Amino acid sequence: MSKALFAGTFDPFTLGHKSIVERTLSVADEIVIAIGVNPNKQTMFNLEQRLQYINQVFADNPRISVTYYEGLTTDFAKIIGANFLVRGVRYVKDFEYERQIADVNRQLSGIETILLFTEEQYANISSSIIRELISYGKDANQFVPLPLTH
Repeated sequence: MSKALFAGTFDPFTLGHKSIVERTLSVADEIVIAIGVNPNKQTMFNLEQRLQYINQVFADNPRISVTYYEGLTTDFAKIIGANFLVRGVRYVKDFEYERQIADVNRQLSGIETILLFTEEQYANISSSIIRELISYGKDANQFVPLPLTH
C-alpha cells in the first residue's frame, strides 16, 4: 500500500491544488494532506477553518485524510509512514527550487518527492488572489472547489 504526503504547501482554496490531489490518487492508495503549522505566518483562514474546508472538499473520498503538523516535513512523513511526498509547482521558473527541496528531503529521510505542475488554467490563482477578490466584493467562487462562506 502506498501513502503520499502533501504537506505544507496545500492551498484548499484553489482548484489547482485540488487537481494535484486528484492526480496523486492515480499513483497512491492513500494521501494525507497536512498543513504545516507556523505561528508567525498570517493566512487568510485560521487552522481550524483550513482543516474544515479541506475536509469538506474531500469529504466523499475515504482515501484522503487531513491533518496538521509541526516541525520537519520529513520527520512527519516517517511518523505517518508515507512512501513519498507530493509538492505542487505553479511555474516552470520554480521547478529548479522545488527539485532542490526534493533532493534535500531525499538526503534527510530517503523519501522521494513527486513534483506535479498545477494545471495551466489554475497556475495563477492563489489564496492571496482569492483574498483580494473577496476584499473588493468580487465573486471568487469560480476559482475554488466549494463556495466560500464567511
